[in-house]
Amino acid sequence: MSKLPKEPSPLEERFENSSIDFSTNKRVVDVETLRKLSNLLDNAFRIPGTSIGIGIDPLLGLIPGGGDFIGGLLSIYIVYSSARMGAPKETLIRMASNIVFDSLAGVFPVFGDFFDVAWKANVKNIELLETHLQSPNKSKRANRWFVYFVLAALVFLVIGIAVVGVLIVGLAIKSLYALFG
Repeated sequence: MSKLPKEPSPLEERFENSSIDFSTNKRVVDVETLRKLSNLLDNAFRIPGTSIGIGIDPLLGLIPGGGDFIGGLLSIYIVYSSARMGAPKETLIRMASNIVFDSLAGVFPVFGDFFDVAWKANVKNIELLETHLQSPNKSKRANRWFVYFVLAALVFLVIGIAVVGVLIVGLAIKSLYALFG
């Protein structure tokens, strides 16, 4: 076994002068994992010649119903993990609002996907989590029942939006069939 000192992770270097307690490597790993997930969802690929990133979330949104459902569940996981890390009620409400806004825009085919490229709800939510973790004022952790309520409301919203997406596609197909068939 090597006795060399452990190199700090990029996240530890980023918050070197903050008040985040990195006494456990688990929290560092958790935040880094969530950041990777948010980047995969919102910034996985760069549009050549621009600084615009596109993740798999807007690409999943092109799949009627199911894509928004999968993207929504992955976004909810970020909120769930933030709650487990002690995010306060106010932070969780802002995170949920980002997902609601993103999901409601996703109801509109194509427009919702372009909106998703610009809005980047998951990156915003990770920034909210990191702001909370950096805060020298430790806020009160959200009540367990509040967290359950927020997560359940988000799951129902995502399911509802998936159903609406399927209904819109069904109506479009029915209309095309009536026109041409």
